[in-house]
Amino acid sequence: MALLLSSWISGAIMGSIMDEVKADVEAQQMRGASDSLFSTIDMILLALIIGGVTWWLLKRNSKKDNSFSNGKSYTIQPTSLTMQNSTDNSFVKKLQSSGRSLVVFYGSQTGTGEEFAGRLAKEGVRYRMKGMVADPEECDMEDLVNLKNIPNSLAVFCMATYGEGDPTDNAMEFYEWLQNGDADLTGLNYAVFGLGNKTYEHYNEVAIYIDKRLEELGATRVYELGLGDDDANIEDDFITWKDKFWPAVCEYFGIESTGEDISIRQYRLEEYEDAPDRVYTGEMARLHSLKNQRPPYDAKNPYLAKITVNRELFTSGDRHCMHIEFDIEDSKMRYDSGDHLAVYPVNNSELVEKIGKLCEKNLDTIFSLINTDEESSKKHPFPCPCSYRTALTHYLDITQNPRTHVLKELAEYCSDPAEKEKLKLMASTSPEGKALYQKWIIEDNRNIVHILEDTPSCKPALDHLCELLPRLQPRYYSISSSPRLHPSTVHATAVVVEYKTPTGRINKGVATTWLREKIPKEDQAALTVPIFIRKSQFRLPTKPQTPIIMIGPGTGVAPFRGFIQERFSSKEDGKQVGQTVLYFGCRKKTEDYIYQAEFEKYENNGLLTLKLAFSRDQPQKVYVTHLLEKDADLIWNIFENNGHLYICGDAKSMAVDVRNVILRIIQEKGNMTEEQAQAYYKKMETQKRISMDVWS
Repeated sequence: MALLLSSWISGAIMGSIMDEVKADVEAQQMRGASDSLFSTIDMILLALIIGGVTWWLLKRNSKKDNSFSNGKSYTIQPTSLTMQNSTDNSFVKKLQSSGRSLVVFYGSQTGTGEEFAGRLAKEGVRYRMKGMVADPEECDMEDLVNLKNIPNSLAVFCMATYGEGDPTDNAMEFYEWLQNGDADLTGLNYAVFGLGNKTYEHYNEVAIYIDKRLEELGATRVYELGLGDDDANIEDDFITWKDKFWPAVCEYFGIESTGEDISIRQYRLEEYEDAPDRVYTGEMARLHSLKNQRPPYDAKNPYLAKITVNRELFTSGDRHCMHIEFDIEDSKMRYDSGDHLAVYPVNNSELVEKIGKLCEKNLDTIFSLINTDEESSKKHPFPCPCSYRTALTHYLDITQNPRTHVLKELAEYCSDPAEKEKLKLMASTSPEGKALYQKWIIEDNRNIVHILEDTPSCKPALDHLCELLPRLQPRYYSISSSPRLHPSTVHATAVVVEYKTPTGRINKGVATTWLREKIPKEDQAALTVPIFIRKSQFRLPTKPQTPIIMIGPGTGVAPFRGFIQERFSSKEDGKQVGQTVLYFGCRKKTEDYIYQAEFEKYENNGLLTLKLAFSRDQPQKVYVTHLLEKDADLIWNIFENNGHLYICGDAKSMAVDVRNVILRIIQEKGNMTEEQAQAYYKKMETQKRISMDVWS
């Protein structure tokens, strides 16, 4: 009815105005040709007025229609706000138009920060605060100054620290705005939860800074900063913080919890009897992007690279290490030594089949998960429509330890009361529940398949499970080649992950297990892998004559192979190359000394100084840290000659031990106090003379 009325009014206005236009034109013709330009302008202005009136009427009635079509869902679904253009990037307007007062921003590199943000926004309804998830990269963050105009409004920031104390890619602009701006945030209510890892030196540096800076700009902290440690149990850290956060919010705003423990579905299911024309089969964004490739290539548009080489690097033993070369000649992708290669893996088909059987679902069924909040620009949790098999193979992480909110939802599908109570207990914040979750999920290393196997009465709807599971993330590898020697290929070095869990199951690494099977053969079709290049700050000095020390045990040597190749190329070009020292360690020289022949060739060439530690080749174990202690004079001399230090490998023990040895060398050889040595080390970091590429 509204649409018909709008059409009638538009038609009446159009007819009336056109009559006037006709009369005006006739009058103008009588005035002569000298006034013809004015007539044209009049007509253009009138056309614009007509279009504006019509648009306003349609827009008004469209809003009325939407307000009725939303039904009861409007009060319970958090919006996931991913703005697409500059005209829609006011999150405050979005909050106001949808009657929301809670916005949860996330800075996320692997998806955990986004997941935590979604959980907070979803829970807001229990406290009469309708929530919205927002990506700061897609929002005008200067709009924070206007959030105070919404009564009882609250901004929460779930921010991860990445690399060497850096914000994640999607939070970079917001972080720089806070650093360089001086906005008046008086009246802004906020809280911050950080995601970090204590094995890294700059633990949760981003969240700590944002929490402090917001207060400096006049904002009001509603609840204390929360810090999650991914090296321990970040899920426990989050739920412990969240359990105290909501009561603090209630007290601050003078509100009460509804007391309802609501289970909310954010997406509705649509299954197709007949397959639609457009069905995703593993693409990250654009349909058929893996068949019809076009640059530029990035995380949303990976390049399907051919594997030209996949060879074993270990010479004996039951472990495996792969050297893989990817052909990028036709991709127009460029890389530098020290960059990272990102690989999109696929899940093991046996695990995928098990989930189908355990959930009693035909995996070839085509389905879509559609956001019930029509205002959200995130229409689907992953590319849809697709088959359940595609979702479980390409889009969802089925091998990580499920978080507590997943267990809470799974409990509702248990027919056995004991199994139901067990899952609910692990999802609770009680000490008993946390202890059971730590033992049964984390320490026993159960994934979703194991949980379904060990709670046989649990038969979840597969579409709900697909909504709950996190996205499968790309795997990153330090590039082990130099573009100066290998401009058309990019090399990666990776140990195959495989281990036995306390339950007796064999867990396998998603990417390395998949890649290990991709061995190219001349008489077979090319084997391809979706990849992209991620730029890094791990760089050689700009001047090749600058001396360098590289410390990389095991596969930590990967980027240094590229560095050495780079310096070899410079030397071949007649440039002076500074002292190049490599500290490498492994178990046995005859077993896992990777790239031995290549490194020894560079040593014989006079380019490289090799320092080797084989921990199990003698009764007393020897590690690279022992070699560093012996070479204190060499290391100090390089430091004093403006040398650079590079560390790559395990963050948890190796990197910490190396740092401690280096600090002792600085203190001893520089005749410094402990504080002076730390200041010297810190200055080298600031000058980019110490660089780390580490993982835990």
